[in-house]
Amino acid sequence: MRELLAQRTFVGYWAGVVFSEIGTRATLAANLYLVYRLTGSLATTGLVGLVQGLAVVILGPVAGVVADRRDRRHLLQAAQGGALVCAAALAWLTLSGRVTAGWVVGLACLTAVASTFDTPTRNALVANLVPRDRLAAAVALLNPSREIAVLVGPGLAGLLIAWGGAGFVYTFDACTYAAMIVVLALLRRLVTEQVKATAPLPKAILDAVRFVAGRPLIWLLMSLDLTAMVFGAYRVLLPALATDVLAVGPAGYGLLAAAPSAGALIVAYGVVRVVSRGRRLGLVLLTATLSYGLVDIVLAQSRWFGLTVAAAVGLGMADAMATAIRHAAVQLVTPDELRGRVNALYLMTAKGGPPLGDALIGGVASLVGLTVALTAGGCVTIAYAVGLLLRPNVVREYASAA
Repeated sequence: MRELLAQRTFVGYWAGVVFSEIGTRATLAANLYLVYRLTGSLATTGLVGLVQGLAVVILGPVAGVVADRRDRRHLLQAAQGGALVCAAALAWLTLSGRVTAGWVVGLACLTAVASTFDTPTRNALVANLVPRDRLAAAVALLNPSREIAVLVGPGLAGLLIAWGGAGFVYTFDACTYAAMIVVLALLRRLVTEQVKATAPLPKAILDAVRFVAGRPLIWLLMSLDLTAMVFGAYRVLLPALATDVLAVGPAGYGLLAAAPSAGALIVAYGVVRVVSRGRRLGLVLLTATLSYGLVDIVLAQSRWFGLTVAAAVGLGMADAMATAIRHAAVQLVTPDELRGRVNALYLMTAKGGPPLGDALIGGVASLVGLTVALTAGGCVTIAYAVGLLLRPNVVREYASAA
């Protein structure tokens, strides 16, 4: 980690990403608050998350192609600039008293479009900022450090809303986008130059699909991620767990919601060391996924608040380890000219899985109860991880991050 943090280009980029993510998370929280305050409708409030998921699914492959064709620094600046305009518009509408729920959802949709181009480009750019032997450590450091934004962003939004209203949140978010644009402008020299793709759009997308289909390691990692996110979805049940099962109220719910991110931060240093050393990473990944399923069951069965919080922390730790290994493996086995497209395909799974899991587990829980639903989901995750552990396959044998 010392050698990685000695590279000023990467450190500047890392700080910019975290700062920008804080603003993004703050705005998401403000959007949900403002839409609900304006309409009193949970269905309308849910549209804020829906438009984000739709943008990733519909535009993800195209965004990946663009990330491989264009200069990634400039494309990332353009995406951040588009999001800046949306945040500035929301700030003006809110501060001037002209905001409506339609404006918030519409501008959230445009921001999601910008984010769809931003995320695969941002992930692919990391490979151009550090030497190959530091790439795994860089990916491992970026993943859990984003949890800082998950912890800080919503809390900051609450403070700014209480102080001066949602318009102050949007103003802050616009400033974070501006800061990231400046950071990218200062990245004049890359460690490795980007290899740009030239194929037409349909062929470019098909090339990425064929590449993933021909690499069992990648699509098995995607399926492992999707299984855990869909069947192990727990966040949708936390409000009911805090209110109906544990009776700890809003304060207890806030602590439960923050605990997984705290777990990811606690284990961040260990994640970097494990991933950068590249020893038996497949076994570590499958063990982390198995642990995720086991802790899901503990969370479902617990009736003691202290144990429930500890389980939520454990979920964050297991998820951080598994996510870092998966992301590093995908980056390392993908050639640079395909990185944007493969990242986009991977993100369709990573970002599409949680909403699908929320819908599935939430629906099952309404029928059989949250304890049974989450326990069954944890068992499915465990079964898939154990299946990969017991028979020879590329995931179990994956050992090197170099």
